[in-house]
Amino acid sequence: MATTPTSPKREERLDARVTREEKQLIESAANLRGTSSSDFVRMAIREAALKTIREYESLTLAENSRKVFVEALLNPPKPNEKARAAAQRYKRRFA
Repeated sequence: MATTPTSPKREERLDARVTREEKQLIESAANLRGTSSSDFVRMAIREAALKTIREYESLTLAENSRKVFVEALLNPPKPNEKARAAAQRYKRRFA
């Protein structure tokens, strides 16, 4: 017998207070998509959360800054005395 995939069980709850106008707007949008208000809000919040996380996880640089960054990665400067001392402290503590 074939099994059908099941969606993850939704056990957590999230409550939010909204204005009457916001609720009507959400209900209208949900109706246009043919979904419930709860499902519409859940999907919209998930999309917004993923977008926010992607924005904070990516690094966007101007052309000149990108060149400087790549150059520093490809040709890092030699460590100065403070950097060597910090590396030694790190090795003693964690190695």
